[in-house]
Amino acid sequence: MITVGIITVSDRAFRGEYEDKSGPALTQLCEKLGWQITSRVVVPDEEALIGDKTLELTKACSLVLLTGGTGITERDVTPEAIREIAAKELPGFGEVMRAKSFERFPHAILSRSLAAVVGKSLVICLPGSPKGAVECLEFVAAAIPHAIDLLRGKTTGH
Repeated sequence: MITVGIITVSDRAFRGEYEDKSGPALTQLCEKLGWQITSRVVVPDEEALIGDKTLELTKACSLVLLTGGTGITERDVTPEAIREIAAKELPGFGEVMRAKSFERFPHAILSRSLAAVVGKSLVICLPGSPKGAVECLEFVAAAIPHAIDLLRGKTTGH
């Protein structure tokens, strides 16, 4: 069973200025894929808080999805927060997400989406828009169960 924690990174959603729509959209897709959501939270665009919450969720989740903070503005610090705590970065995830998104949306080239290993969990940083987050997760979803199996030590039969 893939257990999932979802973190929405957004100053405005954290302050209640607008409703988080990306977290619920990712929840819906994960449930459709048969994955179990164990936690969903909203944090502000603060590098230390993003890292701390991610570390907390990796203790209970095999997959942590972050949505938001992957752009190029000053407050977009999600990739930096994850790189700070990651054991390994998995560049193929970001490459595929950007390439596929770019086919439909030229501004996708500005995304800094990525994936990394944190502890024994897979962590994926997705765009902040509901549509972008869901599409990018769909682009890489087929690789996720295998990655989690490898992180759990299941290396035979691959």
